[in-house]
Amino acid sequence: MSDSVRTEDAGSGVVRIHLDDGKANALSPALQDALNRELDRAEKDASAVVLVGREGRFCAGFDLSVMGAGGDAARGMVRGGAELCMRLFEFPKPVVAAVTGHALAAGILVAAVCDYRVGARGPFKLGLNEVAIGMALPHFGREIARERLSKRHFDRAVVHAELYAPDDAVDAGYLDIVVEPDAVVATATEHAQRLAKLDARAFARTKRTLHEDAVNRIRERLDRDLGEALPRPAGAV
Repeated sequence: MSDSVRTEDAGSGVVRIHLDDGKANALSPALQDALNRELDRAEKDASAVVLVGREGRFCAGFDLSVMGAGGDAARGMVRGGAELCMRLFEFPKPVVAAVTGHALAAGILVAAVCDYRVGARGPFKLGLNEVAIGMALPHFGREIARERLSKRHFDRAVVHAELYAPDDAVDAGYLDIVVEPDAVVATATEHAQRLAKLDARAFARTKRTLHEDAVNRIRERLDRDLGEALPRPAGAV
């Protein structure tokens, strides 16, 4: 467990993994590593997972300083983010996102691949802002968006870089429900406890087969995708 990622027992076999780097919850290599370690433990010991952001921010996307530096460090961070998204997409236990605030770029992709997404009502922005900051959404992000978003919103979200308020994000497909901020974690936990009661083997098998085509497409293009993912100019989330 690191200072930015901690796990607590929520009862009924559910664990809550909290992301809190004290700032924007950037998806840095260190945070990715810490989150993967906690997922390793949850995969072994838990029945379901709730992924919780910090107050007002779920995740702002990739770390600006690493991305801006470019090179192997940036490519490694983007690969790690893609691998994390694929892991959550195929995670054998239910994963519910408690989207506590802003969720942008890679941050909204992490939320999108969770099995259920509970958002906080408020002046928050959610979406894929890559085009607005000078980069094309990489292939792994496009595949996740294609799987999760409403066809009516796909171009608006991916090509137009439209950012959504929480209630509108439900219609777009980023979220399942929106509740008051002080109810997000409890509501997400209730849904995780409900999903944990499903037959575990049937859930894992169905989830894996449901998403395997998208995951395979991402893996086939991942090496080439890393070149697309680096921003021009440098400095992106």
